[in-house]
Amino acid sequence: MSRTTESNPVALSASREGEIDLHAYWRLVMRRRWVIAAVFAAAVLVTMLVTLRQTKIYAATATIIIDLNAPRLLNKEQVQDVVDSGTGGYWYSKEYYETQYKVITSHAVAQRVVDKLELSRDLRFLGLDEEKDPKKAEERLARVQPAEALRKRLQVLPVKDSRVVRILVEDRDPKWAATLANAVAEAYITESLSVRSTTTQSASEWLEKQLADLETKLAKSSDDLFKFKQAHDIVATSWEDRQSMVSQRLSAVNDALTRARVTKAQLEARTEQVTGLTAALDNGEPSTDAFAIVNQSKTVQDLKLRYFEARMDCADLQVAYLKDHPKVLACQAKLAAARDGLTREVRAILEGARREYQEAVQTERKLRALLNESKEDAFGLNQHEKEYLELKRAQDNNQRLYDIVLQRLKETGVTGMMQMSNVRILDRAEAPRTADSPKPLRNLAIALVLGLLGGVGLAFLLESLDTSITSREQIEERLGIPFLGIVPTIERGNEQVVRDLFVHSNPQSAAAECLRSIRTNLLFMSPGRPLKTILVTSSGPGEGKTTTAASLAEIMADGGNRVLLIDADMRRPRLHKVFGVEPGHGLSSLVLGESRLDAAVHRTNIENLSVLTCGPIPPNPAELLHTDAFKAILAEAAQRFDRVIIDSPPAGVVADAVVMSTLVDGALFVLKAGQTSRDAAGRALRSLLDVNARVFGAVLNDMDLEDRKYAQYYTYYRYGYYAQRTAAKSPSAGEAA
Repeated sequence: MSRTTESNPVALSASREGEIDLHAYWRLVMRRRWVIAAVFAAAVLVTMLVTLRQTKIYAATATIIIDLNAPRLLNKEQVQDVVDSGTGGYWYSKEYYETQYKVITSHAVAQRVVDKLELSRDLRFLGLDEEKDPKKAEERLARVQPAEALRKRLQVLPVKDSRVVRILVEDRDPKWAATLANAVAEAYITESLSVRSTTTQSASEWLEKQLADLETKLAKSSDDLFKFKQAHDIVATSWEDRQSMVSQRLSAVNDALTRARVTKAQLEARTEQVTGLTAALDNGEPSTDAFAIVNQSKTVQDLKLRYFEARMDCADLQVAYLKDHPKVLACQAKLAAARDGLTREVRAILEGARREYQEAVQTERKLRALLNESKEDAFGLNQHEKEYLELKRAQDNNQRLYDIVLQRLKETGVTGMMQMSNVRILDRAEAPRTADSPKPLRNLAIALVLGLLGGVGLAFLLESLDTSITSREQIEERLGIPFLGIVPTIERGNEQVVRDLFVHSNPQSAAAECLRSIRTNLLFMSPGRPLKTILVTSSGPGEGKTTTAASLAEIMADGGNRVLLIDADMRRPRLHKVFGVEPGHGLSSLVLGESRLDAAVHRTNIENLSVLTCGPIPPNPAELLHTDAFKAILAEAAQRFDRVIIDSPPAGVVADAVVMSTLVDGALFVLKAGQTSRDAAGRALRSLLDVNARVFGAVLNDMDLEDRKYAQYYTYYRYGYYAQRTAAKSPSAGEAA
């Protein structure tokens, strides 16, 4: 036989995965309502007890204002503070204020308050006032840290978008809480001033030390520079002036040398012209142009005029007189005297020009020597310039640093005398009238919410940890087989035999109606081919398979079918006790050929219902069920009866049910509500499906309809009660077949 494929509940459930079933959640809450109520009540009760037992705590608040900078009494540009609060940028301000909040809650501020108020010996503040034993009180007092105790009670509450800060302190005494808050504010201001003063003093000490070192360095650098100037003869003037003087002298000498060379060239040309004029005078009559060099001399001009006049006179007399005429001779003597005078004057000018030329040559030589000397001085300055500049730079740097440190030391001394704080108290703390904690209403509200959430959460947790099968959805979704119906819980106080026959003795009960519904669902599993042999099994013992098999057989017999109920549980048989028959010959006897079907079958007090007991318990039940004799017995029973219902051992425990499942029309799987594990049921079902057994579906047994856990089935089966009564009066064609 093949697995049943008439319905696919897994696919149906997959299509509904995205839906939220609020009714399912509500049913879960109602099912676990006592757990939720217990957690809720416990949370509220514990919260109220703790709240009422808590000591009242009062919170006092002191308000202060923190500025970025303290008030400035002096010009900021002239006197710089040692502790600078910065430029006031957003990020710097944010970091600054966050730092101040940490300072307020610091150990240093707390210790100042402890010292001021003598809290280290205050037993009430330290919580040791209830200790009656003085020795134990002293021991506990030695272990307590008052500053840390104060810090635990201290809170800093900045006011958004302002420089206002609230300092909150808690204590059992409202007046003492206000005192502590004010003391913390004052201690914070004192600590700020102390930090400023300490920083200023440390800076002054450091500056004094640096100033002494710089003074020594400055003296040494000044001495080195003086020695260098003294060694290079620049003590009276600065190095720059010395360089300027050398440069000016070099320029002046160079200019003078240039002029001397020009003068020399001019005099040299003049001397050559005068020499030429002298030669012309000695050799004959010079031209008028030859006198150009001496035209500037008035004496030469006069002598030249006399000479030319005498020359003209002689020329006239030579025309009028003879060569030896006395007048001609007298005129020629006059002309010779004029020429001699002019020659002597020209020679005198020439001599003067020669002397002037020699002076120019001498001047040029001296200027050239002076220029070389100036160049040597300039080269010498350049060679020592690097050393001078290094000494001068060291001296200037030391002087500048000395001046800076000296100025800063004076400023530090001035700022150290000013005790101005950037923190001031805006509002002093006052004793509160009402306690800050505990807060009963708030605690109760929290307890209500947490209790409800905790209870619901615990309910869902318990539900998720519960691996038992309790609903139709779990059967269809987790096991993947059809759900055929439920069997309500039969009163626990009844004996087992009475419970197995409860359906027959109570035909109008809810259990009977549920079995009729299961019968109808089974018959409609194969409308074209009537079901003859039905195997009833479960995953484990104690899940009600025998009761379900007997009850189903009773319902089918009541409907007019000839039913044979076979007890195939050869390990723990029970049907002979249920119907009160002798165990004698039974199924094992038929398989072994020791009896026949007619002789082994027992009629019961229920009309149309017969039972085949187990018979003697064999040592190897599984081997008997594998025989052809067992198959023949099933075939014969199917021919003689309308329905054959087999009560088999649990499929999850032994292999008997697996063997028989391949020989019947199908198997009915019984699950006990709230007890059968999904994993165990899955393993048992898998063992049946692995051998291609046909599984009709599952029945959820022992379901308490009064339990809200199964409230979803109550209305349905109450309606099914009337429908099944009609079906019982007029059986379907398939059932009568």
